[in-house]
Amino acid sequence: MSWYNLVRKLATGASPEQNFRSVFKTVDKDLVRWFPGHMGKGLKMMQHKLRSVDCIIEVHDARVPISGRNSDFKYTISGGTKPHILVLNKADLIEKDLQDPIKKRLEDEHNHIIFTNCKNQHCRGVASIFPLAQELIGKSERFNRSEEEDFNIMIIGVPNVGKSSLVNALRNRHLGKGGASPVGAVPGVTRAVLHKIKMCEQPLFYLVDTPGILTPKIANAETGLKLALCATLQDHLVGEELLADYLLYWMNKHGKHRLYTRYFKMDKPEDNILYVLTHISKLYNKTLRIRDYNNNHVLRPDFKQAAGIMLRAFRNGELGKLMLDIDLL
Repeated sequence: MSWYNLVRKLATGASPEQNFRSVFKTVDKDLVRWFPGHMGKGLKMMQHKLRSVDCIIEVHDARVPISGRNSDFKYTISGGTKPHILVLNKADLIEKDLQDPIKKRLEDEHNHIIFTNCKNQHCRGVASIFPLAQELIGKSERFNRSEEEDFNIMIIGVPNVGKSSLVNALRNRHLGKGGASPVGAVPGVTRAVLHKIKMCEQPLFYLVDTPGILTPKIANAETGLKLALCATLQDHLVGEELLADYLLYWMNKHGKHRLYTRYFKMDKPEDNILYVLTHISKLYNKTLRIRDYNNNHVLRPDFKQAAGIMLRAFRNGELGKLMLDIDLL
């Protein structure tokens, strides 16, 4: 019996839709903790620059608007005295009708929430940031900067949520220029606080880009897995197969199984990640050539590559618009 058929047989049971897992297996939260030294250093540098900052823009991933955020940012960075705008980026990857429930859920903590898609040059959310920031700064006490004619904005947030993309989108919109800040798919690309970046001539706006700062305490394993699914943690620190398994569990639990079965051309939904990854390996011809007990070369599914394909499909929105904090609204 082939490896594919063996896994298929093991995974097949009664109706999968009646046998989905109700809970995800316990994971040591140390597996999903990432707080390298450059983050702590960046936090100190940000606090040092606060005297020259008029407004703080916190950027986060709209797919995890609640559980993935460092709710202490507003107070640990400025003591809550600076105007604070929460930008939920990658809003194109969630259903638009979830924006109002998200705002309502966060209204006690944030009065100014903007949804953006920084890849869209015509995004209304991006266009609204500067006018709102100017209005809030005008109503605030600027203390030691009350005589300054220019405005300084600091951008903060966890890694890989689109902070650098937002800087470049704003700069391109108001100055016709981009590329002021490095952008990458790997968390932690921006590792040092940059010099002031000019964003607009009239009025004169500057932004200070900062490293991503991830909360050093993850409340539970699922919070960490959600962060990792959204690529705010590097995959290898958690494990691609584990992340794919959690994604499978989450989609089945929330009735989204038709999305992955259609995308990966599966006959029916499954709760066994081994079968799903074996199916993807076969579909995309991702195999490993290894020696068996008889020292013969045999082909086996490449679970790591298959899991990577599954994760990329989620992150690119190819599996559908999925908001992982739906239970918290």
